[in-house]
Amino acid sequence: MLKHILLLALAASLASQTVSAADHTESNQNLWLNYVGDHPLFGSKWGLHLESQFRRADYGQHEQQLLLRPGINYTISPALTLTAGYAWVETHPYGDIPIAAEFPENRLWEQVAYTHKALGLDWTHRLRLEQRRIGEVNPATQDVTNWRYENRIRYMLRTTVPLSDDKKWYLALWDEVFVNFGSNVSMNYFDQNRAFIGLGRQLTATTKLEIGFMEQTLQRRGGVVWENNHTCAVWLMSKWPFGK
Repeated sequence: MLKHILLLALAASLASQTVSAADHTESNQNLWLNYVGDHPLFGSKWGLHLESQFRRADYGQHEQQLLLRPGINYTISPALTLTAGYAWVETHPYGDIPIAAEFPENRLWEQVAYTHKALGLDWTHRLRLEQRRIGEVNPATQDVTNWRYENRIRYMLRTTVPLSDDKKWYLALWDEVFVNFGSNVSMNYFDQNRAFIGLGRQLTATTKLEIGFMEQTLQRRGGVVWENNHTCAVWLMSKWPFGK
């Protein structure tokens, strides 16, 4: 089963690169600064998910996207967690083929995350559903004229490889595939693929830092323009408990 999942993720990534070669492509150099917190509440099975992502284009010189994503966690077992929440996204023009105007997005999301051991490593599978309301903006007035509804499903496979005897240093590896669906999707059912490799450090019992490279292959709405985004990504992650 694990072998099949790995092959599926690899095939999706290679397919996106092959298809993109036939259309118009652009390459961007981005910088993402991210915080992800999953904070248990008062020693219960409930927890608070707090997430912010500051995404910058042109080596960090210009705005690309802002994402704020709070949620509520429920831990069924040490290996299985359910989460639901809301996200606010603001996307700005960037790159050689910029969008006509910045636009907002309101998003509801639900996910299940499952962890297990295989091949001597820790693995995480994350499946996420998103209900997206994307603002369509009039470039002349900067007003939102319509909220377009779309659905998206995402699957991530992640593992870590210890690099030191105390396991404080490690290699982080993950791949995530995004697929759009619904009546308002016609040309870009494949949304994007993200592949990450980075160096991780366990800072405390509840906090870790990961710095690495992410290759994002993204198909724009309309299906013609593709982006190959070479991204330096920094992730600060915390499981510090709120209350006892």
